[in-house]
Amino acid sequence: MADTAPISVDAGTGSTAPAAEERPEISGDPLTGTFHRSAASCPGLREISSHMLCSVCVGASGNLPLSSQIPPLQPPSWDPTSPTPPPVYRPIRSPAINAPNHSQTAIILSPVPHPQPVAVLSLPHEFVIPVKRITSPDDIRHFHSSASGQNFLGFVAALSQSVLRKKISDPLPVPLSRSLESLLAFLDLLSVWVDEIPPFPHPGRYGNPAFRMWHQRLQDTAEQMVVGLLPGGDLKPIAAIELVPYLLDSFGNSTRIDYGTGHETNFAAFIYCLARLGLLHEEDYQALVLRVFVKYLELMRKLQTVYCLEPAGSHGVWGLDDYHFLPFIFGSAQLVDHKYMKPKSIHNHDITENFSRDYMYLGCIEFVKKVKKGLFAEHSPMLDDISSVASWAKVNSGMLKMYKAEVLEKVPIMQHFLFGSIIKCE
Repeated sequence: MADTAPISVDAGTGSTAPAAEERPEISGDPLTGTFHRSAASCPGLREISSHMLCSVCVGASGNLPLSSQIPPLQPPSWDPTSPTPPPVYRPIRSPAINAPNHSQTAIILSPVPHPQPVAVLSLPHEFVIPVKRITSPDDIRHFHSSASGQNFLGFVAALSQSVLRKKISDPLPVPLSRSLESLLAFLDLLSVWVDEIPPFPHPGRYGNPAFRMWHQRLQDTAEQMVVGLLPGGDLKPIAAIELVPYLLDSFGNSTRIDYGTGHETNFAAFIYCLARLGLLHEEDYQALVLRVFVKYLELMRKLQTVYCLEPAGSHGVWGLDDYHFLPFIFGSAQLVDHKYMKPKSIHNHDITENFSRDYMYLGCIEFVKKVKKGLFAEHSPMLDDISSVASWAKVNSGMLKMYKAEVLEKVPIMQHFLFGSIIKCE
């Protein structure tokens, strides 16, 4: 090898000195960024790729005007059969693997889902045990183009419309129906079971095994509860075989001990099935949201905190919420045209603390601030961005579109959704 060799130096201080106290002899052209040093003064000189670099001081800083010609450093090679552990290699920047990949522009340009009346089934009807049908994006598109998919989304939009400008404490337009009273009593019973089955001592951050005992008790009584909801005649008890699976999937998974928006969607599917059976009517929708769904939300928060349910499929900071989506839809509808509270009001602690019991959206914000530490903009950047929207009406329409795109059109979520004779995958 020749006594001198060209080396390139990083941009920075311009220093080309090695770590040693004695500087080697350096010469070269500063305009081209090519320098020469004595091989005798730098014994670590070796060839890397197509450039001559010093293996001793290759990490030294300097000027590299020709840095675009130097290939990036690769991880050091390691033999998997070697008894020594692999070398530590950290890339300069790791990809945000949890960032949602759905096009924001596609969500913005998509139409807002509109309320639809629920078509009541004609009796007698042949009920079946619902099963999973979705395995690919093509199945998702097929479902959303079907009458069942459009009617289910229209049902969610109708629930949202029923609570426009309504507080949770507002009087109901009609008395609670027998079906709603039974649902509320059942949710109260489930909450009592949480008190009766305390969490086990558990070192993990998520997944207390006591939740499996709670869920097993639910499985033991779910059919009896559903049969109690049904009137006599052609519905009782045969319709229970199709309703029970939706109910069991509404409160999380007992194997994984987790809960997410897919389980919440199953609860929406359960009450949609009740509406299709004629047990719930449009005049019941306000009570269904402001009484039954609020009670369901309180129960799920209790389960999440007591049994440390793991968020199922959470996007982390890139998602709207670790567990829920529907209360943001219903809660934003409650606040439409509010005279004083705007989307940016979520940053006012006094407002969220004093009005969280009357407005679901503010209740969600208050719960997030309670369970997460640090700056709100850091642990919930999406909610922070939404707070800059001009009006609650725009927030509500955006939430409906986002629910379709980020929940109902996601294969990892909808692959667990059930289809039978009430909700068909046509």
